[in-house]
Amino acid sequence: MLIIGEKINATSKRVAEAIRHRDTALLQEMACQQVEAGAHYLDVNAGRGQGTAQEVEDLKWVIDTVGAATDVPLSIDSSDPEAIKAALAHYRGHAAIINSVNAEEERLTVLLPLTLEHQADVIALAMDDSGVPSEVEGRLRACDRILERAVTYGIPLERILLDPLVLPLSVDTDQGMVTLRTLEQIKSRYPQAKTTLGLSNASYGLPMRGVINRALLLIAMYLGLDSVILDPLDTKLMAHIKAAQVVLGRDTFCKNYLKDYRKGRLME
Repeated sequence: MLIIGEKINATSKRVAEAIRHRDTALLQEMACQQVEAGAHYLDVNAGRGQGTAQEVEDLKWVIDTVGAATDVPLSIDSSDPEAIKAALAHYRGHAAIINSVNAEEERLTVLLPLTLEHQADVIALAMDDSGVPSEVEGRLRACDRILERAVTYGIPLERILLDPLVLPLSVDTDQGMVTLRTLEQIKSRYPQAKTTLGLSNASYGLPMRGVINRALLLIAMYLGLDSVILDPLDTKLMAHIKAAQVVLGRDTFCKNYLKDYRKGRLME
């Protein structure tokens, strides 16, 4: 299971202030903590609503700051395709993940060619110009469009991480099953592509959010989820991932589970 650490995101007031004040120590501490906890990639989002030019400047600073503290690759995250394009041109680390593309024409046109230019993977959201479809069929249509365009650019499907999307269950409790059914269909229809999930969206607005996140993740792992964007400092969540890998037969002789146990990383 590929773990993408979610914590360096300017939607957090603490992170936004750290970026604004160029608090190198705080961002590097957050980066190192996530890597130590088991993150394979670090998602970095510097969007503070200050326009493209400021976001590009901020993203470059975040990339350099995090890169000076750890050598794990980054997931470069922005709602602005031009900001992603500029950030990728600046980035000098291991192959990045572009977070994200969807079925909107502008994002497809700008971002898909960058996956080849920078040898990057790309997170593809199951949504289109009208937003996030509320039903499975609409999300699959968005995936169809993204993958069709990817093929025309010659992008290997293995480089695409399809995100079935999860909406806050506090708003619509049916959305958990929509997400899981979409994931199941993606794994069946596009076996070469990979999958990911922005896990914490599910529990937004609910108490004891970690309980909801863990329940959703375990079912998604059973359905074949390949990667997840989450808080790796949630020790119980990380322990559940390790245990699920054992139960699902993905940890030969329980080697990784036992290694983490000996390091004191497993929390009941």
